[in-house]
Amino acid sequence: TKSLKGYGFIDEDLSIISSGAALEYVKNNYFGRVKHITSLYKIISEDIMRIDSSTLNNLEIFNSISNQGIKGTLINTIDNTLTPMGSRLLRQHVSKPLLSSKEINYRLSMVNEYLDNHIDDLDILEKFKTISDIPRIISKICTNKSNPRDVIYLSNSLLTILEIKQNTSKSKKINKLLSKVKGIKKICKEISKIIKDEPSANLMKGGYINSGVSKKLDEFRSISDNANQWLLDYQLNQQELTGISSLKIGYNKVFGYYIDITKTHMSKVPDNYIRKQTLTNSERYFTEELKSYEHKILTSTDQIVSIENRIYKELMLFITKYIHEIQFNSDIIAQIDVVVSHSITANENNYVMPKINEKSSTFKIINSRHPVIEKLLPISEKFITNDLLLNNNKKQIAIITGPNMAGKSTFLRQIGLMSILAQIGSYVPASKANIPIIDQLFTRVGASDNLSKGESTFLVEMNETANILNNATPESLIILDEIGRGTSTFDGLSLAWSITEYIHNNPLVKAKTLFATHYHELIDLADDLPDAFNLNISVEEHNDDIIFLRKIKKGGANKSYGINVAKMAGLPSYILNRARELLFQFMDFKDDKELIHQQELFNAKDMLLEEFNKINLDNITPMEAMNILHDLKNKIIK
Repeated sequence: TKSLKGYGFIDEDLSIISSGAALEYVKNNYFGRVKHITSLYKIISEDIMRIDSSTLNNLEIFNSISNQGIKGTLINTIDNTLTPMGSRLLRQHVSKPLLSSKEINYRLSMVNEYLDNHIDDLDILEKFKTISDIPRIISKICTNKSNPRDVIYLSNSLLTILEIKQNTSKSKKINKLLSKVKGIKKICKEISKIIKDEPSANLMKGGYINSGVSKKLDEFRSISDNANQWLLDYQLNQQELTGISSLKIGYNKVFGYYIDITKTHMSKVPDNYIRKQTLTNSERYFTEELKSYEHKILTSTDQIVSIENRIYKELMLFITKYIHEIQFNSDIIAQIDVVVSHSITANENNYVMPKINEKSSTFKIINSRHPVIEKLLPISEKFITNDLLLNNNKKQIAIITGPNMAGKSTFLRQIGLMSILAQIGSYVPASKANIPIIDQLFTRVGASDNLSKGESTFLVEMNETANILNNATPESLIILDEIGRGTSTFDGLSLAWSITEYIHNNPLVKAKTLFATHYHELIDLADDLPDAFNLNISVEEHNDDIIFLRKIKKGGANKSYGINVAKMAGLPSYILNRARELLFQFMDFKDDKELIHQQELFNAKDMLLEEFNKINLDNITPMEAMNILHDLKNKIIK
């Protein structure tokens, strides 16, 4: 509702109810002030690229498909953040790329500024590394779970923000952002006044409050710290007063502090001594002065802890008054940490700044690379770059053919990752990139089932495809890999063909699409559709072996090279030879244009025979015969 109020559509605060209820309320009460309901939906929804869960999984954004960890993921590749809050913010950016070219270009300009002025400044990086998890410390303070060390870490972290501000004075945008930090000196001054520089982490042990904060605390500390010296001085004093050189001050847990005098000096015991205990060779006494100091000594530790805890709680109340300022400062340093991270990634991996244009639909990338795979390659192996030109006019749908393992899926994924990187404000792995604003990114990649819900591999494939076709818009990017392979050849081909036509012809969809397929028949479809075109992966053949060049070129592939790939996998030669024989037969069969009919899942003839066998003609009436005939007709004709 902040967005709605900002646009001047409503006056009420509807933040306490769900977004759906808020939308219904506005429709009923303010619809006259909104020209188009789609505008209202756009205002209510976050201004971010939509990425569904299957796309996040298929592109391995946060989790690897192979090991379910972060190795081999996009976030692991680009995360060079140095603070916990920066790392969290980067993950948030990746899951919610922006739609506003203005905001994207602002982020990109900050990365560019840092690259120009500070990329070699190691001192800045070292300062970032000393910053603690400020939001976590704040949450501990608010829930009474913090300790004195947390508070010192908070103070040191806030002061480091000021030091970073001084080091980044060359960068106008970064420095302007840092100029917004507030309350730091006041907070840190109060903390340094009260908490020692290197305090204990245990509140119940005490010793973490500075001297001079509380007179009572200083007094009890003096008692505790000087107890042994006081007892020694008191012993010497009593020896002089009584003339008993053997007089000793002792202590035990049962009787506390006492004055021990041997029985040979009993006549010298002063009247103010009070007998405490009688032993064989001596008597034990105490004085009111010793008893009073004993009480001070024994209670001083508890008093110290109690007073320090009270002072600490007062300090926590003071800090909570500045929670919003602290969180604001933390957010600023997180933003700059993400900028530094993008700068490091771009510098180390030779990324370039993408040109973002929300008014153009053209997706033009020169020498694009897969950001994750290029990092996993051996040092001796270089990633093969590829170009792409895609738009909503003559280059809307790219049908990509070629053999398995040649690099089709890698190419598809790197284009999807390129869109995400660009719209989070990151440089991209290419030599040049003009990227339009993508409102939704969809992928249909791989084969998986959902047995817990009773969904087969093909049903999962169709569910994901249906989601894409029902939600895509002309501003979306669709990545399809082998649609229709989960069923028979002709079923799959028919679905792939009709899906391609639908994306091409439906003006409400007409999204930029990359479609990798083994159905060579779709090559002809691309030639027939005005806004579709063919691409293929270059392959070289040599003595029945194939070499993958991993280079995208114009036109469709003439072969799938499936048997060659099977040979590379180590299938027995008998199977390979037999497969070649069958392939020639199938190809001849196809060239003869003979029709192939698929067997129906349910055969009507078999159903009728089964029903007829159940009928006993000798024991039914004419009316029953009419009813049976009516039922059979309904089962066959629908």
